[in-house]
Amino acid sequence: PQLSDLHDPFLMNDMQAAVERLNRAMGHKERILVYGDYDVDGCTAVALVYKFLKQFYSNIDYYVPDRYNEGYGVSMKGIDFAAESGVNLIIVLDCGIKAIDEIAYAKTLGIDFIICDHHVPDEELPDAVAILNPKREDNHYPYTDLSGCGVGFKFMQAFAQSNGIEFNKLHTLLDLCAVSIASDIVPIMGENRILAYHGLRMLNCNPSVGLKAIAEICNLGDRELTMSDIIFKIGPRINASGRMQNGREAVQLLVERDYPVAVELAERIDQYNEAR
Repeated sequence: PQLSDLHDPFLMNDMQAAVERLNRAMGHKERILVYGDYDVDGCTAVALVYKFLKQFYSNIDYYVPDRYNEGYGVSMKGIDFAAESGVNLIIVLDCGIKAIDEIAYAKTLGIDFIICDHHVPDEELPDAVAILNPKREDNHYPYTDLSGCGVGFKFMQAFAQSNGIEFNKLHTLLDLCAVSIASDIVPIMGENRILAYHGLRMLNCNPSVGLKAIAEICNLGDRELTMSDIIFKIGPRINASGRMQNGREAVQLLVERDYPVAVELAERIDQYNEAR
């Protein structure tokens, strides 16, 4: 599979509007919040978008809702946190397509939303600045089975193209795509096959510090990793964080740059997995 065969991200509905709103936010130094679901797909998606944008922009944070206090998806508590933190733009990943009331509430507080989701939408869509979802009925995008992290990746690909950023800055984040594709059990065909193939290569050759630490904790450090290793060993540990404690810890691990700190976080997440 060739990376050159990835589809043009601007074929996805609302992509131009999403990129323009993100560019405006960064140009005006607005505070941005990257918000995602607490499962593997959501955590990898948040980590990918946050890690990529953090290279170019500092006024940015991430948020993962608490499974027990807030439940799945966009929460009123999360929006209140954003408002208190001075956030003007929320990029929501792997959820949000049904958050009509929550996004309407956010609008009254002056907070815009860009939704990156892959779940099937209802007839009514939220009042967001942009809704990136290949399963939209009016969708023109050639591939409909992207993971939530995959949709986030396409958004960052479009952002990079619009700002003249070289693709190799995105290439290093493909290990997160591979983890999301394997763990979320989306079809490994079409564009997913390209992302999974090159992500798996990155995971074996030059993994992010956090994923390297998880692989070591799973005793996978001395052999070539496969999709099965992700599904049965790496994915469940990331999942356990959101299920047993808070998915924010999993994102913290996935964006960590210091290996000893990453190992400590991975050990904690391994304990959640044992308890689960």
